[in-house]
Amino acid sequence: MSGASLLALPKSGLAGLKENWRSDLLSGFLVFLIALPLCLGISMASGFPPSAGIITAIIGGMLVSRINGAFVTINGPAAGLIVVVLGAVQELGEGDAMAGYRYALAAIVVASVLQILLGVFKAGRLSSFFPASVVHGMLAAIGIIIMAKQIHVMLGTTPEKGSSLFSTIAQIPHSLMDPNHEIAIIGFTGLAILIVWSMIKNPTLKMIPAPLIVVLAGMALAQYFDLEHDHMYLFLPDASFLQHHEETVGPKFLVAIPENFMSSFYFPDFSKFATPEFWEAVVSISLVGSLESLLSAIAVDKLDPYKRQSNLDRDLTAVGAGNLLSGLVGGLPMIAEIVRSSANVNNGAKTQWANFFHGTFMLLFVVLFPRLIHSIPLAALAALLVYTGFRLASPKEFAKVMGVGKEQLFMFVVTIIGVLATDLLIGVGIGILTKFAIHMLRGVRPNNLFKIHFVIEPRDVDSVVVSIVGSAIFSNFMALKTALANLESGKTVIFQLNNAYLIDHTVMEFIHNFQHSYEGQGGKCKFFGMEYHDTFSEHPLAVRRMKRNNMSRRKSDHHGV
Repeated sequence: MSGASLLALPKSGLAGLKENWRSDLLSGFLVFLIALPLCLGISMASGFPPSAGIITAIIGGMLVSRINGAFVTINGPAAGLIVVVLGAVQELGEGDAMAGYRYALAAIVVASVLQILLGVFKAGRLSSFFPASVVHGMLAAIGIIIMAKQIHVMLGTTPEKGSSLFSTIAQIPHSLMDPNHEIAIIGFTGLAILIVWSMIKNPTLKMIPAPLIVVLAGMALAQYFDLEHDHMYLFLPDASFLQHHEETVGPKFLVAIPENFMSSFYFPDFSKFATPEFWEAVVSISLVGSLESLLSAIAVDKLDPYKRQSNLDRDLTAVGAGNLLSGLVGGLPMIAEIVRSSANVNNGAKTQWANFFHGTFMLLFVVLFPRLIHSIPLAALAALLVYTGFRLASPKEFAKVMGVGKEQLFMFVVTIIGVLATDLLIGVGIGILTKFAIHMLRGVRPNNLFKIHFVIEPRDVDSVVVSIVGSAIFSNFMALKTALANLESGKTVIFQLNNAYLIDHTVMEFIHNFQHSYEGQGGKCKFFGMEYHDTFSEHPLAVRRMKRNNMSRRKSDHHGV
């Protein structure tokens, strides 16, 4: 990185506000327009009142932005947490939605304390223990679950009460054949807008957030169909090819939000603290929330034009603190959210004040215009979530994983099936066990599964040699990660890999990211010994295993380790 771009780093704190308030205010406003409908939709899909998502975004913007370790991330509720939060509401409430909501708030409070502890004890790096393909499998399964549930809302139908996930999926054709037509028109219009908008290349048009257009179109159609008043109607009464029966629409298809924002606050109920269901909810919320937040922060760092590096542990602590407050007053859990954060970068945000402004606009809007929120149809929000769910589980995601290697696709699919058939925690556990099994089949020694053998030694004043012996895999490379993080910047780091038996995709990705950030700070990375390995696909970060003819040489070397 050149000296000029280093000098041009945006200032932080109040000096940053003074220097960049114009670009951050504009970006904060545009992100608020994307976030508002998503907050409402995610909140209702999670079994919480609509205003809970807005409370989360306000806290994420106004509080977390001031204490976190990132630069351009946006904090707020995320689609990835819908499944665990809704699960907690249903499991703990046992049919009583309000009680379930308050028990789930208590689970969020305890989960957030765990998150704060993880951050304080610098456990942010534990996220690397979860292989990339397993995490993406978990997110794809969450996407499938969101689509399965929200398609019914988008069509104005309700699946049978108490339906399991697979039965909810099986009822989709019935809902498609027999929708509430006016509601379905609102839903499909929203979906069509999102698909068309994703194909537009014009950067000026791209500045207008698609969710805003979906909501405005939905509000116009809701007005046209008069959803404010309960009434019955016949859809296209003159069309002889349709089976006609009366359909009902009314305010129940619109967002229900209190006129007075102060009545949106609810407090947690800890009376189920000692039950196993409560602790399952706690672990699920903190695991998914922490993993997604860390992944988003790392992804957003790659988008940051200034190449700044987030302090992941500080970020996790800040998100935990935000969740603690959010759970105490009736909000959803938050993460660093990738879609809003990348929009923030594209809109030209420079500092964390953009996140602050997004939260401030949210607060002003909900205090000043609650009536406007009530005129948003649920089907428009469901269309947003169906689209979000599709993006998490799209064929593109499968192709991306397949590109890295067949075994990655296998773990990805096993995790998806595991999550759909059991629950989130068990599904992720099955994915990790599958990865261990694959490594054992590929010849990783049992004593190498959790222990890595490497040496870091200075070669001369300006260069350091990192020699890896044996296997470097997702479950053992934590020590390597810590050692590399403590290297002085600005040197030449030489990776000596001719004695490495197997390097898995997680470690290849980590080394690639390390190279990206280390060279961004003025250092250099060189790699030797790559020619001794076979790769399992054409992908540059595919798994590498030592070629057979180098095995015997390695075995004689290995006795000395």
